[in-house]
Amino acid sequence: MEKKDKIYVAGHRGLVGSALLRLLKKEGYKNLVICTHKELDLVRQADVEKFFAEEKPEYVFLAAARVGGIGANSSYKADFIYQNMQIQNNVLHQSFVHGIKKLLFLGSSCIYPKFCPQPMKEEYLLTGKLESTNDAYAIAKIAGIKMCQSYNQQYGTNFVSVMPTNLYGPYDNFDLKYSHVLPAMLRKFHEAKEKGHAPVQLWGSGTPRREFVYSEDMAEACLHVMKKINAGDTEGDLYNIGSGLDLTIKELALKIQATVGHQGDIEWDSSQPDGTPRKLQDVSRLFELGWTAKTGLEEGLQLTYDWFCQNVQR
Repeated sequence: MEKKDKIYVAGHRGLVGSALLRLLKKEGYKNLVICTHKELDLVRQADVEKFFAEEKPEYVFLAAARVGGIGANSSYKADFIYQNMQIQNNVLHQSFVHGIKKLLFLGSSCIYPKFCPQPMKEEYLLTGKLESTNDAYAIAKIAGIKMCQSYNQQYGTNFVSVMPTNLYGPYDNFDLKYSHVLPAMLRKFHEAKEKGHAPVQLWGSGTPRREFVYSEDMAEACLHVMKKINAGDTEGDLYNIGSGLDLTIKELALKIQATVGHQGDIEWDSSQPDGTPRKLQDVSRLFELGWTAKTGLEEGLQLTYDWFCQNVQR
């Protein structure tokens, strides 16, 4: 991928897309194509066809998706499966129709079975039952992976899929109803501190283990894959992206509490779901190909909280 090539970042306002856009600009890529949802509705097939015909991108980062935490995934299953499959179908097919040089599809670690062996290897895909709270989203992402593999096999396209673990960082969604666990916790602790260090109530038992990677590291991994890895290099054209380290939700809560400076109590609501017991990805495949995460959790939490205070809570 050359600095002059035309690159389309789908979902540039999201957590991953915005980090990708900042990195590409930093690296000197100037021919970047971005569109807001109002300018281009990726769910609408005719709109996507028109966009590709007019813009003719050479490379595509498909980071656009309907995303959310355990609450949103449980409440809006139809929206999650429909909108994500429509986005993927439209962008992937038009990328084939217009002969783009390469596409990077971003999935999610929730594609792996609920009781998957740990750490989760890429080859464990479709070997067991999914977690029920986010199975609609997971099925959509699995369909995207299989679509990339199928187009590569039938048409010789260069579509590669990456599966990020739990992400966090600047430009995350901090809405308490729709956000993922880490940004939701951060906001809860911040608001409790502002109310005189009131108690914070969190979902579940706190015992599940999760892996996290900072969004800027994720962007670097995506660019690494786009520049150096092609379809056919590895069976399945699928790569996990993560830190290779996990911790319990209780441990995460204590780290966020310390970062925010909240001094109140933490209360756990065990009537709420825990989700998958453990989600640690095996990241050896991508590590062996030259990429590792470099931002530790404590550093990443502080950077994220600083951004939150400056941009969300002023």
